[in-house]
Amino acid sequence: MTGSSRGIGREIAKIFAAGGDRVAVHHRDSPGEAEETRSALDGDGHAVVQGDIADPDAVAAFVSAAIDALDGIDVLVNNAAVYLFHDPLTVDYASWQRTWRRTVEVDLIGAANVSWCVARHMVERGRGGRIVNVASRGAYRGEPQAPGYAAAKAGLTAMGQSLAIALAPHRIAVSSVAPGFVETDMVASLLTEENRPGVEAQSPFGRIAQPEEVAAAVRYLASAEAEFVSGTVLDLNGASYLR
Repeated sequence: MTGSSRGIGREIAKIFAAGGDRVAVHHRDSPGEAEETRSALDGDGHAVVQGDIADPDAVAAFVSAAIDALDGIDVLVNNAAVYLFHDPLTVDYASWQRTWRRTVEVDLIGAANVSWCVARHMVERGRGGRIVNVASRGAYRGEPQAPGYAAAKAGLTAMGQSLAIALAPHRIAVSSVAPGFVETDMVASLLTEENRPGVEAQSPFGRIAQPEEVAAAVRYLASAEAEFVSGTVLDLNGASYLR
């Protein structure tokens, strides 16, 4: 499970562990938080793996480490991502290029590389499996201050649908969840007393999604019962954006 040392990823790890699964907690450079996540998981046999998802060699290494630690991978959750502001009206050209490159390398190409490594393992193992991508409402609504993020998440869902077709003969189902605004420590700085009412008002429920809600959706998409939802993109935005 990529990017699972905190936030949404931590809650996803917890819900799988609570169901009896062993989890590989992946992080790039937050070993303390990754260990906190592992210590919060029910059961035994969990692992921590490290590597920059934007580095193809690091991806191959941490996927191999997870396979060894867990005696195989049945479910991959592509959760790792960066959200970097790059308003086209305010950033300079060099910053624009740099931010786009980093965003796509992590949010799309990194996820593609992890998916390739895990899918090949699943096919060779011959037991089927699940790949679930954590995408975003921004893939459809747009992100005017972070257009690279929206584009990468749109690419992630498209990749997931392509893989759903390619991997179905091997009983590997691939799907995505597309959350709206989710209340995590990563966005705490955006939820000021002044901004919070506006964010809450995006949904007619008048509130912000919680990480546990995203985790529950991911757990369903990874379940044995969800094979025939392969190719689905599940919106999870409290009716804040309809398509």
